[in-house]
Amino acid sequence: MEIVAYRPEHAEAFRTLNETWISNYFTLEPADREVLGDPQGRILDKGGRIFMALEDGAAVGCVAMLALADGGFEIAKMTVAEGWRGSGLGRALMERCVGEAEAAGAPRLYLETNSVLAPALSLYRSMGFRPLARTRDPARDYERVNVWMERRME
Repeated sequence: MEIVAYRPEHAEAFRTLNETWISNYFTLEPADREVLGDPQGRILDKGGRIFMALEDGAAVGCVAMLALADGGFEIAKMTVAEGWRGSGLGRALMERCVGEAEAAGAPRLYLETNSVLAPALSLYRSMGFRPLARTRDPARDYERVNVWMERRME
């Protein structure tokens, strides 16, 4: 298994992996469709990054880092294919994000998630993310979000 920087040929796998997990737990929202339909324009061209986990050339996981105005990154669109859950792949993807943030001199990593995603929350806590108090911003937030977390970079 290897974790590589996103290339245009990964677009379909990035979309499919994310649509699958989101649909299993929640409802795809218009903002999901926008980002998944244009990862180049919505993430990469705005200073973000996407990483794909590949096994024998097939995508088995992914994560995006959205550039924030303060120089930090929001972790988003992170998923691991069903057969790879519990394998440590999620941790490897998150470690790649932490390394990228450190290399970029980012002050923080931020993420939004949902309390029903217990394994993800456990991973985030183990990687140094702490809860943030947050009020919903209907103009920006996904309906499914009810947990906000941040990891300050040292």
